[in-house]
Amino acid sequence: MLKQRMGLIALGILSATQAMANDQEQSKGFVEDSHLNIAARNAYISRDYKDGGKDKAEWGQGFIGKFESGFTQGTVGVGVDVIGQYAIRLDGGKGRSGAGGINFFKQGDSGAAPHDLAKGGAAVKARISNTVLKYGDQMPAVPVLQYDNSRLLSETYTGTSIVSKEIKGLELQGGYFTKEAQKGAEGTDSGNLKNIAYLGGSYKFTESLSAALYASDMEDVLKKQYVNVNYVLGLPQEQSLTFDFNGYKTKLDKSFAQLTQGDADARDNKIWSLGATWAFGPHSLTLAHQRSSGDTGYMYGGYRNNTKGSGIGDGGNTILLANSYWSDFNAKDERSWQVGYGIDFSTFGVPGLTYNIAYVRGTNIDDGSNRGDGTEREIFNQFKYVVQSGPAKDLSLRARASWLRVSTNANNYNVGGNEIRLFADYPINVF
Repeated sequence: MLKQRMGLIALGILSATQAMANDQEQSKGFVEDSHLNIAARNAYISRDYKDGGKDKAEWGQGFIGKFESGFTQGTVGVGVDVIGQYAIRLDGGKGRSGAGGINFFKQGDSGAAPHDLAKGGAAVKARISNTVLKYGDQMPAVPVLQYDNSRLLSETYTGTSIVSKEIKGLELQGGYFTKEAQKGAEGTDSGNLKNIAYLGGSYKFTESLSAALYASDMEDVLKKQYVNVNYVLGLPQEQSLTFDFNGYKTKLDKSFAQLTQGDADARDNKIWSLGATWAFGPHSLTLAHQRSSGDTGYMYGGYRNNTKGSGIGDGGNTILLANSYWSDFNAKDERSWQVGYGIDFSTFGVPGLTYNIAYVRGTNIDDGSNRGDGTEREIFNQFKYVVQSGPAKDLSLRARASWLRVSTNANNYNVGGNEIRLFADYPINVF
């Protein structure tokens, strides 16, 4: 059904009265508008678990190259995009790798992680006016299919997408993907995804108010809807107050509910968050509330392998909610509050340096054990520095630490520990 709707909407978009400048008319050509960028990333993550489990850590050097051609001139422009990824394992061999939440390098049958991995893919694209149709290997970034780029290499998906910006302030997107490639493994097909179709868009009503609405259907797994409303209230003396509402509604397929929950009727989840951020000068204060309800917790991402508790396949970042750090605070019936603070040190003579800290506490967790209402709490903090000039301009350095504690009557849902992440990202613009 979503595939048919995508086709109808695409026809409607192209026949609509254009309200924006025509991007295709501005095309300079296949070669003239082409770009090659390489993202070099050195990343380290360690987790000291508090449930007696073995500590995990991985360290690697990764490179993600992206070639994006321009579009040929004419009414219909065509082009190609190419993605190449390569990583070298610097630490995290047998015994230290294998944590699902790290997954720099997927372990082999022997339990050992590979010394390196390489993969790539390509896509063809066509543009009419301000609408782009693309088929091949892509990195979809919509709220119901959000690829994961938060580790060493990136997830990719194979399929078709359409993005239209024919009307000012309105962006419409649709997609149909049949293959999912893990971020920590070679190849373009993990064998875990039958297909996923999505449809939705966002609209900027004013400079202060925007909204988004998306829906997806993953065959034999789930259907999911997403809504967002964002409003920025300008205040005197360079202050602002931002309200951000995000919500997901998920319904599992009966067979998948039986597989993952042990109950074919445990299918529904609703989860939402509302955050308010007051920005004043170099400072920001955030207060957020998040709430999950229904038969299950909120499920997303991961890699399915036909075992209970397996992942979903709609991208490791498909959780655009306020209280998502190390823990996502997305258990069945969980309610969580966050208070956060951020500072930009540019005002104090150190441009490019920022610091953020947040405390989140979750209660009312039902982990299925009938042991009472579980709790969890996390302290997250991160320093980030971006070099402003010189040969290393745009080099980004991040140091992040989280302390997560989970009560014993919630350990079927989550596990506590101490986590450290160190990332160095250097973008190289070849041309």
